[in-house]
Amino acid sequence: MLHLAFAAGMRVSELVGLRLDQIDRQTMSSVHIMGKGRRERVLPLWKETAAAVKAWLKARPVSGAPELFCNARAQAMTRSGFEYILSKHVATAARRAPSIAGKGVSPHVLRHTCAMHTLQATRDVRKVSLWLGHASLQSTEVYLRADPTEKLEALAAMTPPMLSPGRFRAPDKLLAMLSAARRKPNYAE
Repeated sequence: MLHLAFAAGMRVSELVGLRLDQIDRQTMSSVHIMGKGRRERVLPLWKETAAAVKAWLKARPVSGAPELFCNARAQAMTRSGFEYILSKHVATAARRAPSIAGKGVSPHVLRHTCAMHTLQATRDVRKVSLWLGHASLQSTEVYLRADPTEKLEALAAMTPPMLSPGRFRAPDKLLAMLSAARRKPNYAE
């Protein structure tokens, strides 16, 4: 579940609602996602993700549920069930990498991480939008603001201004104007 959630950048509702008939079970090369607003997208799967899904299908409890992911009672996985599984894996990971313990790892963080990796790989916000199933590019622009790579590239392309060290000395014209402004009577008082 975690692999598919990250690799496909799926919303939790898309992940727990994913049915067996939405996976290409012969080649395991793609997944057909029914997203928010009834938007559909077909996403290719990494070989590792396909292998993880194939392994899950072998271990999946026998169930009449059409959903791909079932809980211990052989019923469709729920949103809170997925959050529980994720929190268990985060706790396990925190034992090996203590820095993870202070991080807020949520299902949406997996989606956001997928978006950032896709943006860094493609440099194209439109592809990120298509991958995540966003209705408009405006929904995806948040990832542009979050990606420091583009800002660093812009900074590297610019030439820093040449400043010489020393003290600021106001020009005579500025000093004269300030002096004249101080001498004017204030009639508002």
